[in-house]
Amino acid sequence: MKKAFVIASLLCCLFVTSQAQFQSYTPTQSNLEAREWFQNNKFGMFIHWGLYSILGDGEWAMNIQNIHVKDYNKLEGFFNPVSFNAHDWVAKAKNAGMKYITLVTRHHDGFSMWDTKYSDFNIMHTPYHKDIVKEIADQCHKQGLKIFFYYSLLDWRRTDYSYWTGRTGKGTGRTEKGNWLDYIQFMKNQLTELLTNYGKVSGIWFDGYWDQMPEESKDRKDSTFIDWHIQELYTLIHKLQPDCMIGNNHHMTPIPGEDFQMFERDIPGQNAHGLSFQKVSQLPLETCATLNDSWGFTLKDDHYKTLPEFVGMLAGAACSNANLLMNIGPMPNGLFAKPFNKALDSMGTWIKTYGESIYGTRGGYIGLQKWGGITQKTGKVYLHILKPQDTPVTLTGFPHKKIKASYLLRDKTPIKVSLKSGALTFTTPQVSEADPDAVIVLEVE
Repeated sequence: MKKAFVIASLLCCLFVTSQAQFQSYTPTQSNLEAREWFQNNKFGMFIHWGLYSILGDGEWAMNIQNIHVKDYNKLEGFFNPVSFNAHDWVAKAKNAGMKYITLVTRHHDGFSMWDTKYSDFNIMHTPYHKDIVKEIADQCHKQGLKIFFYYSLLDWRRTDYSYWTGRTGKGTGRTEKGNWLDYIQFMKNQLTELLTNYGKVSGIWFDGYWDQMPEESKDRKDSTFIDWHIQELYTLIHKLQPDCMIGNNHHMTPIPGEDFQMFERDIPGQNAHGLSFQKVSQLPLETCATLNDSWGFTLKDDHYKTLPEFVGMLAGAACSNANLLMNIGPMPNGLFAKPFNKALDSMGTWIKTYGESIYGTRGGYIGLQKWGGITQKTGKVYLHILKPQDTPVTLTGFPHKKIKASYLLRDKTPIKVSLKSGALTFTTPQVSEADPDAVIVLEVE
């Protein structure tokens, strides 16, 4: 994932691409139907797992520690996740209420988690010697979850990646400058494999585009230091699987050819982490977040989110008309740490009661409030009470003329509300550690 690296000299580089150069894009009907499915199902699991997991220092270890390519390559000989079970991973996601999995197939370290013909740095050269992407994709298809593939555009190993203009990967020992067009073709070849050999792929989740841009800021232009040939990649993907959704974690205005917009560690419209200066588009939205503080396995990271924090993120995303893609960083042996399992089990229990207020909904007519937020679907409005207030809450401009019934979702207990001249007034119920979102259902006309 993205971290802040300021390379001042890059500010003088010539920008070679801009939004004006991109062609228009008309999605197919099947793609529009895929977007509808995506917006209705709201909740996915992100999986960051690879050679970097062995080091226990997150997925950016190669860059942060300035590990040379020749040394990082040695990790291939240590990757043997004897406890990995794809069925159990997918079942764990499904039982937690997640509807899709976004799997890291290749991160910035360049290691491919599948049996690729286009790189020797791949899972088949490890002691494990089995195609992990195939194992997980097959289980998703069997258990009824959609599969999305994360794919890094940048590479800290290859010499044909334009590292000399990029912001990261400067300390990995590369001196040769290869042919950038060879790198573009390499990515096309790998994407063709992923979209040909693993059945239906519901999305491609790109990352690393920002490596060829200045540091994120409110004044940054949507231009890059090199030509990513990004529309060639997008056209290839939609040719191979027209309904496959494309998203790109570039932290900027969506590019034509993209089918959803993601926000890293942020609810759309917020910018708590200094990466989300972009405007919220009309595309389906997704916020990606971590269940502790790390993406890849980090040995010392014990800061796991509580159930109220987890529920608050899911409800907050849904109230903001977005999906939540919650990340797990499995251990090198192929197991989830116990706190991950506990959090997923707790969420699974919560969503059995409250899933109605998440799935199939859209964001409310107002954004998040200090007490919580609103989701809605035909005939129903859901008030998510995450932080009870001492005094009654009044919402002006309520878009419905009549409330036929009002009650708590958890047990149908009636709740008194008042609707006068478009102003809705209600008292917020209490919440608890085990029941952190007191959802009020309003049946409306």
